[in-house]
Amino acid sequence: MAFTDLNFLSRFLPLVMIIYFLSPRRYQIPVLFVGSLVFYSLGDWKWLPLLLLLCGVNYLFARRMAPLSVENLPENGVQTEDSVQRRSPRKKELLAGILLIDAGVLVLFKVLLAGYGLALPLGISFYIFKMLSFQIDLYRGKIGAAPSLLVTATYFCLFFQIAQGPIMRFSEESFGGNRRRFSLVGLEDGLKYLILGLSMKLLVADRLAILWNEAVKIGFESLSTPLAWLATIGYSLELYLDFWGYSLMAAGIGVMLGFPFVENFRHPFAAASVGEFYRRWHITLTSWFKEYVYIPIGGSRATRERTVCNILIVWLLTGLWHGGGMHFVVWGLMLGALIAGEKFVYCEWLLHYPLAGHIYTLAVLPLTWAAFAAGNMTELGTLLRRLLPVTGHVSGANAGDFGRYLVQYLPYLCVAIALCVPRVYDWIAQKREGRAKLIEAGVLVALLWMSLYAANTSQANPFLYFYF
Repeated sequence: MAFTDLNFLSRFLPLVMIIYFLSPRRYQIPVLFVGSLVFYSLGDWKWLPLLLLLCGVNYLFARRMAPLSVENLPENGVQTEDSVQRRSPRKKELLAGILLIDAGVLVLFKVLLAGYGLALPLGISFYIFKMLSFQIDLYRGKIGAAPSLLVTATYFCLFFQIAQGPIMRFSEESFGGNRRRFSLVGLEDGLKYLILGLSMKLLVADRLAILWNEAVKIGFESLSTPLAWLATIGYSLELYLDFWGYSLMAAGIGVMLGFPFVENFRHPFAAASVGEFYRRWHITLTSWFKEYVYIPIGGSRATRERTVCNILIVWLLTGLWHGGGMHFVVWGLMLGALIAGEKFVYCEWLLHYPLAGHIYTLAVLPLTWAAFAAGNMTELGTLLRRLLPVTGHVSGANAGDFGRYLVQYLPYLCVAIALCVPRVYDWIAQKREGRAKLIEAGVLVALLWMSLYAANTSQANPFLYFYF
C-alpha cells in the first residue's frame, strides 16, 4: 500500500490518526506499532516475519550491549565514555556480530532476489540501515539506554518511514514520553506538506514518467539526440519530484503525529557542484554513508590517494545499495570520480566561477542519471551514444520526434523546473496569515481534489524508491 493509494489516504491514515490522538499518551506507541504492522502487511505481508525477526534479534543484541536502565543514566541522559566502557567487555564483539547479521541479510537478499530480477522485501534497504545506525549509535553512547522492545520495534517499523525512509537515527526521533508535541499548528503544517508532496507525485512526476516510458518503448537506438536529452532530463525531474514528493508526505505525516520535520531534500538543483548536489539530495542517506562509512574508513584525513579511494568506496556502496546491476555500479563510480575530481582537481575553478559550476552540474547530472535509469549495460551504452553522438548524424533516429514530445510535455517540464528554483518553493511553503491564508487553503483543497481524481482515474506509478 503506497501513500498515493486511495485506501491509504481515505481509510488507513485517518483511522490510525484518530485512534492515535484519542489514545492516552502511554498507548500511542503501541498504536503506531500495530498500525505500522498493518501497513506493512497490506504492502508485503509475506516478508513481515523477516521484519519482526530482525526487530527481535536487534533488540536482544541492544540489550546485551546497553543493559543500563534509564534510571541509572547521568542527568543529561547521555552515557559517558566511562559508562560505555564499563557496561560490557564484549561490546565490540556484540556490535560486530549484529552488524554482520544485518548487513549480511541485506546483501543476501540483494544477491539472491535483486540479482535475479525479483522484488526485494518492502523497505529492506531502509529499515536495515536504521538498524545498523541504531546499533552503532548505541555502541557510541549516543542513545541513552537500550529502549524497550516495543519502542525499538516501532522505530524500525514506523509506517511513514519504512517503505522509502527517510533513514532517521533513533537519537533524532521523538519517541520519549514527553518529546512528541501535538498541536493544531503542527496538524495544519503536516497536512500542507502531505498535499504538496501528493500533488508533486501525481500531477507532475507521474506525467513526466510517461515521457521516459515513451522513450523506452521507442527504444534508445531509435531516439534522436534532442529527444534522448529531453527524456533524460524528464527522468531526472521525475525522480526528484517523485522522491521529494514522497519525503514531503512522510515528513507531513510525522509532523501531524507530533514528530519533528525530517528534511530529506534542500534545493539540490541549486547546487554548484555534484558533491554539493548530493549533500542536498536524499540528505538522510548521504549523511548516513558519511557518518557510518566515510569517516570510519578515514574520510578526508588521509593522503590524497587514500581520500580518493575512500570516496570511491562510499559511492560504490551507494550504487550497490540502490541495486546489484552493473549499471548501478557504473552510476556510483561515475559520481565518486566526479566528486573526487571536484575535491582535488577543479575545486578552485568551481569556487571562482559559481555560475559555470551551476551549468556544469546541470549538464553532468542527466548523464549520471542515464546510468541510473538504464536497465543494463547494453542499454546504457546505447543511450550514452545517443546523448553524446560521435558524429553529427544519428542513424535510425526520427529527426522530427523531439518537437512533438516537447510540445506535449512542456507544461509539466515548466512546472517541474519552477519547483527546482529555491525561491519558488520557499514562497509556496511560507506561512501566511489573513486573506492570503484563506487563498492558500483554497489552492491546497484544489490540489488535493485534482490529486485524488488523478489517483482514482489513472493507475498511479509506484514511487521509484519502492524498488530499492
